[in-house]
Amino acid sequence: MLGDRTVLITGGTGSFGKKFARTVLERLPNVRKVIIYSRDEYKQFLMQNSPEFQPHLKKIRFFVGDVRDRDRLLMAFRDVDVVVHAAALKQVPSCEYNPFEAVKTNVLGAQNIIEAAIAAGVSKVIGLSTDKACAPANLYGATKLCADKLFVAGNAYSGAANTKFSVVRYGNVAGSRGSVIPFFKKLLAEKAPEFPITDFRMTRFWLKLEQAVEMVLVAIERMRGGELYVKKIPSMKIVELARAMAPDIKLKEVGVRPGEKIHEQMITREDARNTLEFKDYFVILPDAVGETIDHGHSNCSPVTDDFEYSSGNNSWWLTVDEMLKLIGEIE
Repeated sequence: MLGDRTVLITGGTGSFGKKFARTVLERLPNVRKVIIYSRDEYKQFLMQNSPEFQPHLKKIRFFVGDVRDRDRLLMAFRDVDVVVHAAALKQVPSCEYNPFEAVKTNVLGAQNIIEAAIAAGVSKVIGLSTDKACAPANLYGATKLCADKLFVAGNAYSGAANTKFSVVRYGNVAGSRGSVIPFFKKLLAEKAPEFPITDFRMTRFWLKLEQAVEMVLVAIERMRGGELYVKKIPSMKIVELARAMAPDIKLKEVGVRPGEKIHEQMITREDARNTLEFKDYFVILPDAVGETIDHGHSNCSPVTDDFEYSSGNNSWWLTVDEMLKLIGEIE
């Protein structure tokens, strides 16, 4: 899959980027090179000097650069075979208060990735998406939906370069910065008398970082261009998570915040006519191939016309014991 190939990861010093780089380097010894592209030189320094990457330094390169800088991307993409685009502004409140910056990074940055990849002759490009890009209710989700659309459309622009673009969409990563588990842990450490819950009905998709990495590796191997891959993952009720972490603590409903949903979606009913179901994931095909529906894929079947993949109607739910195990794994 990635044997004798060069892989570049934008946002490579983030949680996903580090996990993906380490997985590729450890599992695929024939990979030619892994390039870490990010803005923060200090995070690159820490990554370069961390014990987990020390055995692989001969195959790692570090590029300081911003996805807003198309010229720098053009230089970084030379002789690169596969790009995984993980760089983004991701904090919902920050994007709401800094909308121009969110657009510059998440939308114009995605355009720069597409144009630079085509110009450099990159073979495959995967963009990372989020459940908040599906029927978005906040600016962050809207910018990521726009980026998704740009990546799908990028296949029409590649021409003789034959660069292929696809997207991987997934839900909340357990234990990631800004997520509810570290927040609840902080309240417990501070001996808070109660947990604030925005709405007692609220549900979320949850997955571990390694599951996201696996889905991206599958997409790189199987993509033909234009697909949006959606990993099948469990849902969790926020109230049940709180009770699993602190069975005796008081829960206080504080109201839904601006841009927040009761349930997250990853596939809408409007997407259903172009959606294929596989054993472990779904694929939303681009509209241009909706009539052919298989797009060269096998071992799958179309979903029903009224299908919708939401954290509220999911058939897979985490039990309290599974939640406790998940919490323990991210200690």
